[in-house]
Amino acid sequence: MSRPRAVPAMSPEAAEAVLDPAALAAFAQVCDLVPDVVLAEFDSAAARAALAEAEVLIIGWGCPPLTAEVLAAAPRLRAVVHTGGTVRGYVTEACWERGIEVSSAAAANALPVAEYTVAMILLSGKKVLERAREYRASGEDPGRWLSTSRTLGNFGRTVGILSASLIGRRVIELLRPYDFRVLLHDPYVTDEQAGELGVEPVSLPELFARGEIVSVHTPLLPATRGLVSRELIDSMRQDAMLINTARGAVVDQEALAAAALAGRVRAVLDVTDPELLPKEHPLWHSENVLISPHLAGSQGNEWGRLAEHAAAEIARWSTGVGFAHPVRRERLDRLA
Repeated sequence: MSRPRAVPAMSPEAAEAVLDPAALAAFAQVCDLVPDVVLAEFDSAAARAALAEAEVLIIGWGCPPLTAEVLAAAPRLRAVVHTGGTVRGYVTEACWERGIEVSSAAAANALPVAEYTVAMILLSGKKVLERAREYRASGEDPGRWLSTSRTLGNFGRTVGILSASLIGRRVIELLRPYDFRVLLHDPYVTDEQAGELGVEPVSLPELFARGEIVSVHTPLLPATRGLVSRELIDSMRQDAMLINTARGAVVDQEALAAAALAGRVRAVLDVTDPELLPKEHPLWHSENVLISPHLAGSQGNEWGRLAEHAAAEIARWSTGVGFAHPVRRERLDRLA
């Protein structure tokens, strides 16, 4: 197969982040980019002219939906390579009906989220953030370390993972060098597969009842909205930690706020629902809750990993090997 003609399609902000000189050079090694074109819309004459040439679309955040009308303007299009995670909102049913092959950088984007999660697990076990805040306020002699509670520390701590998604599996992998007991709830993972992952499969109630730290990695689907319910939150152990890097709507935030304000549980939330919580929301007012601005996913120099991933996928596809990370139509109902 010859070098494919490729066109980037994403918002100007995404293009500035992802398509830096190094990324453009990587793409130039494996495909012929239509010169000086990044499509943020598909309706103009210039956009339609670029689409007419495209064999591959390199899409990113802000790409308009690839509707049947758009595909009609791209008769040569055979593949879509996404530089982000989920393809929902971009790849439509028309793409599957046309037989267009789709790849995603979800696996590449999983690594920084998993790194953030593991960092928060380790910090949580030592109560680093809370103890640093108390130390600053009290100026207490740090020499009292021999009198710390035996509930503190990461030796033998029980960590619960909700969903063996790409990110959930990467978290499990990164936790292996540490002395944790790792529980997993995922209805699609068999006991044999859980054994291969090195985790103990448990029911959803058991995950929350036993986990000293529970990390949420389930995608937001109709079946998972509000999955982390008030009942599950109320069943958590005293001083347990809930980490959510998935989607805010998976968690009953009002129940979590009540438990946190009562001093029963702690939480690290990189996602909320809505994305920016109103300033009066009680989660902002609990010292037991850390809210970060959806920063766990790829940012800064990590965008380079996404571009490298996409370029590698185009290289494989153009030589007939096929995508290493294809998105399958039949699995969409289980993906983020």
